[in-house]
Amino acid sequence: MVKKRIYLNAFDMNTPGHQSPGLWTHPDDESYRYKDSDYWIELAKILEKGRFDAIFLADVLGTYDVYNGSRDAAVSQGAQAPVNDPSLVVPLMAAVTKHLGFGVTASVTHEHPYTFARRITTLDHLTKGRTGWNIVTSYLKSAAINMGFADQVKHDERYDIAAEYLEVVYKLWEESWEHDAVKVDKEKGIYSDPDKVHDINHDGKYFKVPGAHLSEPSPQRTPVIYQAGASAKGRAFAAKNAECVFIGAPTISATKDTVDKLHADIEKAGRSPEEVKILTMFTPIVGQTEEEANRKFNDYKNHISQEGAFALFGGWTGIDLSEYDKEENLRYVESDAIQSAVENLTKIDPDKPSTAEDIKDFVGIGGMGPYTVGSPEQVADTMESWVNEAGVDGFNIAYAVTPGTFKDFVEYVVPILQDRGLVQKEYEGTTLRDSLFSQGDQLPAHHPGKNTKGVLVT
Repeated sequence: MVKKRIYLNAFDMNTPGHQSPGLWTHPDDESYRYKDSDYWIELAKILEKGRFDAIFLADVLGTYDVYNGSRDAAVSQGAQAPVNDPSLVVPLMAAVTKHLGFGVTASVTHEHPYTFARRITTLDHLTKGRTGWNIVTSYLKSAAINMGFADQVKHDERYDIAAEYLEVVYKLWEESWEHDAVKVDKEKGIYSDPDKVHDINHDGKYFKVPGAHLSEPSPQRTPVIYQAGASAKGRAFAAKNAECVFIGAPTISATKDTVDKLHADIEKAGRSPEEVKILTMFTPIVGQTEEEANRKFNDYKNHISQEGAFALFGGWTGIDLSEYDKEENLRYVESDAIQSAVENLTKIDPDKPSTAEDIKDFVGIGGMGPYTVGSPEQVADTMESWVNEAGVDGFNIAYAVTPGTFKDFVEYVVPILQDRGLVQKEYEGTTLRDSLFSQGDQLPAHHPGKNTKGVLVT
């Protein structure tokens, strides 16, 4: 089998207890330092040393309050609560690295595209073109309520909003300022040519943005587009727009099914699967030997918070596990939460229905994605199997404890993957997009971001 490069993202969040609820109680975990700039600076250095392509910063704008009809479990157990803004730590990390990319999560239903476009352009300038945007439609009802909505926006309508949101920001980023609008002509006293700065004249169902972009074009203009929707509507949206797609299926077979569906949707959208990198969530628990790794794993399991796991599960799926007996089989339900999560997490073991006890054990380490336990060689073998059998392009590496999980992976596993020719030994490319695709800094000419319905810049 032809070997292809494995793309590596680190998966973190500006919060304690990201994907492994309760493990913030472990003596080796430092996620409580999420408020400390030094934590993010140290982590960035670790990841660049390990030649990670990017760090992907998750975010939510509400608390997980489905379990027991209350946010108390999430708050008391530190299950993605409290949570700070992900974008503000990016400049800290960019200042101490030269190549690491930054995928920032931001919702299309809870922030206006006009101000958001400026914020992302600013980050792309400050990082010298290393910014990506993870497009989310916000699945927590608590966020919608606190943003002034009467209820959560329906799942499919959220993607309709997202489509128009992208049309607006594409116009602002790609069409408002011509490539030579900025002159910085000190002799003539002209910073920018006003004839080369255009109103976008957007008048849509959800947004009205008549004017021009506030910021001059950044190195990438449009950030690298990340997306994590794996429902039918989410896949169609990703197939048209995304450059990187994150998935969180629990098994190789479930992952392959998602990958195959995504590839089919991408081709249906008139794009090549080569244009989209698919990364699956993955938590490695590494020891210098298999025995050491198993000791770590057993130690970690003692710190899993059942209430924290049930709180996260409830937010992801809309299923309240307080209504289930311990060994009762889960039932699939339609909801306005993450529909692919409902499907995947009720099928953890393909040979039997999942129970509440299964959810606690599975979600407790690594959240919606799988974990692996073993020696450096065993972890590398497992990752290679996922690439070969499931067809993924890389991994969104989550932590059990931070920064320990990332340190162990960089020290023990990355050198093996590099020796196998699977992970880059040196960075290439001028921006995040160029590093990922080796096709330059800008969106491809045929990408919908370059072909909106608005004014076309000559």
